[in-house]
Amino acid sequence: MKSWPVQDAKARFSEMLDSCLKEGPQVVTRRGVEAAVLVPADAWRRLQQAARPSLKELLLTDDWRGDVPVISRGARRRRAPEAID
Repeated sequence: MKSWPVQDAKARFSEMLDSCLKEGPQVVTRRGVEAAVLVPADAWRRLQQAARPSLKELLLTDDWRGDVPVISRGARRRRAPEAID
């Protein structure tokens, strides 16, 4: 992957985009530290799909995915059902 300082990336964006499409991901650095990566759109879509489990996978997994907030009912109770005449 080629590295582009942010100033060069801004000034030569078209060139950076062409490099991305021909050579693959391009890294943008700020003060020498990697800050972002420019990737082709099809590669980005593949990464998103790979990172997202399908509904089937979620339903079949044994792993708990998070906490479900349960609100305390306090003193509230259900109303008694009304009699049907």
